[in-house]
Amino acid sequence: MIFLTKVLMRVIRMNTKFIFILSVIFIGCSALLSYELEPETFENRFNGLWWVMTTVTTVGYGDYYPHTIAGKCLGMVIYFFGIGLVSVIISKVIDSLFIYSRMKEEGKLRYSGQNHFVIIDWSNHAENAIKEILNTDPLSEVVLIDTLEKTPLQHDRVHYVQGNPQQLTTLEMANVSKARAVFIFADEITRYDKTIRDPSFIDGKTLLVASTIERNYNHVYTIVEIRDKENLMNFQHMQIDEFIFGSETISQLAVRAAFNPGSSKILTQLLTRTYGQDLYEIPTDVHWLTFHDAFQDLLSKGATLISDGGNLSINKRLHEKIPVTARLFVICDKETYRQLTISSASNCNK
Repeated sequence: MIFLTKVLMRVIRMNTKFIFILSVIFIGCSALLSYELEPETFENRFNGLWWVMTTVTTVGYGDYYPHTIAGKCLGMVIYFFGIGLVSVIISKVIDSLFIYSRMKEEGKLRYSGQNHFVIIDWSNHAENAIKEILNTDPLSEVVLIDTLEKTPLQHDRVHYVQGNPQQLTTLEMANVSKARAVFIFADEITRYDKTIRDPSFIDGKTLLVASTIERNYNHVYTIVEIRDKENLMNFQHMQIDEFIFGSETISQLAVRAAFNPGSSKILTQLLTRTYGQDLYEIPTDVHWLTFHDAFQDLLSKGATLISDGGNLSINKRLHEKIPVTARLFVICDKETYRQLTISSASNCNK
């Protein structure tokens, strides 16, 4: 028994791949040998393999078993060594799953997907953005980059990468080059868990991250949060696609609500999915020549055309021809948007 224990302990310390190969060889040879020893009992080699597998997994159906002394001796060898090998393999598989789960939770694994969203620095804004992404598209995945010891959000479609976003190796772990968009949120917390209140320092930290991304991944759509609008000029030398001024937006929304009661609900409806209506970009239809054609057709289908890109003056451009570069945005519910995209795809195929 002591000898067997020592043997098993030595096997446990072996390489997992070597143990797996050794187990396959042991089971295969045992199956062939069982048939050679008792061909009348097992009838074919597969039945021999079946008996060996039910033995090493301790299932033991009893439909096949050896009758001769040689066959029973083989069975005893399988009892002592086969069951031990399979037990070691199972334990190593469980350990591997545990290690994988722990590394994923700690952000030590590389993300290999693509067309995902990258969120840099954890905050309330980042949490709300992640939830909005997950609710908007049931197939989208999010990669969060931060220096926290463990992921702050457990979700099947949220992958955590631990590291400094100013370093290229961290961005490569998040596979930023294949990302659909990158959100850089203002971070008030330093690596020493100190809180920064000065917006110049906060925006300076954001600037370093943004410059790293734009220098290496300028093809990826980048959205940056800035705390102080006066710092915008420091970002203008980079090709940032969009800027967000969080505190300024909140203040303006509050004033609008005071002067025009109920206006905040309209903006909230466009920014969230609470009321069922949302803002969507739709492709142009080949039958639309002017903005008036698009406006009337969309209105009849339950959608309201509101802008061409960032230009909201559609009502003054109704008789203009729709340019090739037009980006049409509408307000509608999800089902209407789905019907519009299906209709546009069918018109393109004709």
